[in-house]
Amino acid sequence: MTTTPAETARPSDLAWGSFTEHGPWDLDREHIHWSGLPATLRRQAQAEVPELTGPRRLPPGARVVTVVAHLGKAVAPWMLKKRRGKFADAEASRADISHRLRVAAERLGPTYIKLGQIISAGDGLFPAELVSEFKKCRDQVTPEPFDVVRLTVEQDLGARLEDVFGHFEESPLAAASIAQVHAATLLSGEQVVVKVQRTTVASLVRKDLKVMAWLAPHLVGRIPVAALANPPTLVELFGETIVEELDFRMEAANMLDIATMLHDLGQDRYLVPRPHPTLVTRRVLVMERVYGFNFDDVVGMQDAGIDTEEVVRTAMIAFMEGAIVEGIFHGDLHGGNLFVLADGRTALLDHGIVGRLTGARRNAFLRLMLGATTNDTRGQMAALRDLGALPMDTDIEAVIRDLRLDDEVIDPTTLTGEEMVKEVQRVVKALLGYGAKLPKELMLYVKNMVFLDGAIARLAPDLDILAEVANISMLFAQKHGERLGRELGVDPSSVEFDMDGVRASMGLDSSVNRLTYRELQQRRELIQRRMRDHVEAERPRLKR
Repeated sequence: MTTTPAETARPSDLAWGSFTEHGPWDLDREHIHWSGLPATLRRQAQAEVPELTGPRRLPPGARVVTVVAHLGKAVAPWMLKKRRGKFADAEASRADISHRLRVAAERLGPTYIKLGQIISAGDGLFPAELVSEFKKCRDQVTPEPFDVVRLTVEQDLGARLEDVFGHFEESPLAAASIAQVHAATLLSGEQVVVKVQRTTVASLVRKDLKVMAWLAPHLVGRIPVAALANPPTLVELFGETIVEELDFRMEAANMLDIATMLHDLGQDRYLVPRPHPTLVTRRVLVMERVYGFNFDDVVGMQDAGIDTEEVVRTAMIAFMEGAIVEGIFHGDLHGGNLFVLADGRTALLDHGIVGRLTGARRNAFLRLMLGATTNDTRGQMAALRDLGALPMDTDIEAVIRDLRLDDEVIDPTTLTGEEMVKEVQRVVKALLGYGAKLPKELMLYVKNMVFLDGAIARLAPDLDILAEVANISMLFAQKHGERLGRELGVDPSSVEFDMDGVRASMGLDSSVNRLTYRELQQRRELIQRRMRDHVEAERPRLKR
């Protein structure tokens, strides 16, 4: 059989990974210089976390003074202005403190900028002003001087810049907390991007984690946003996430793992840029350059004829399939990490954070997802316990009773602001009493779901949420039902999707058959406004 030139040119790595059709190089997994290290490096990084984030009685060095000083300079002027009634309304107050905190984070450096980036992906979890302000931490951080970048690249690659690259842009394409990215061309002509780690980031992150670990116990019960997370546990969770970002060889390995997962699932609408088989070190990562629309550029995509509803639908399925079926998923989805190509496919960028579910934890996650589709409350609570969200000795029946999970569902839009605030306080108090927390994998999954939730608002506001949930559940049952049933020890034919349970989770009556995302947003805005109005009305009375 003869082959066409296009078939002949097809890279062999497409047989195992989801990459571009005509890459600058062809990856041979047997001949990737750095591929044998990442598994060991990942174990070492995680073994370091307890020492960095464990409780400590004494403040860890002079860094504490710097952190407290910067945060104090941010908060004190805002508190003074608020006390004197200088703000026109609550929104102006939130905008002011959000700006001050973002500036403080950037002055404090990589660790706090990374926290800001996590907040920036929390649409719906954090105040809109805070999310909007911290989005500037994604790629608007002050870059390091080019001579510093040059030195890092030359030290790690062991060669002069001119001996590796025919051209290297001095101005970065983007600068973020851990690294900045430069466009370049290899001597052999391939267009690449070069990710270069900030020079002091590794030592500074470790110092900051120790400072956070010392401060965290003093913040218990003082920060409403972190109340449920438990600040000491939150620091440990953050440490588990960020330490793996400090060695780009782990990120390059993550790129291969995600590309393999997408290929195995047949997700041909998603791809990963190829890392270079030799030009990857602890602080330098050379990879294939891809071009596309930023995930937030709705107008640009629609003007180019790209179906934005299909883009976001594919994103939901690819993310959920990776987590549920293969136990691996990109852990840091946000608009800057997704490029939509001209043909409507999406390239996944920045693989420093990846969620991995194996063994008993993956089984628990599968049971959690199954319980969500079948409205099995007890199954979900048991799965959360086995995932580490609740202590292993937790009385599941007591949790269900205290949280009133078996009670008839009440539409939250029918409640007053006071009733909603009291209900939230009751639930949070009960969960804290049981020692609830967010395990790393669940936190990453929830954070990504929050991002996708916001992406629907921008890319597909008229998408029928109920229909999409039903369609995705049907797809999973048809495509993966047999495998997942075997892994869970259940008969897939006996599993019944519970649409009423899905409606109940949204506070909807069983008679509701259609709900666009635009309508869901309106419901949320009504709930948030009532709660906010109640809190604002209560403040003068509490001050008296």
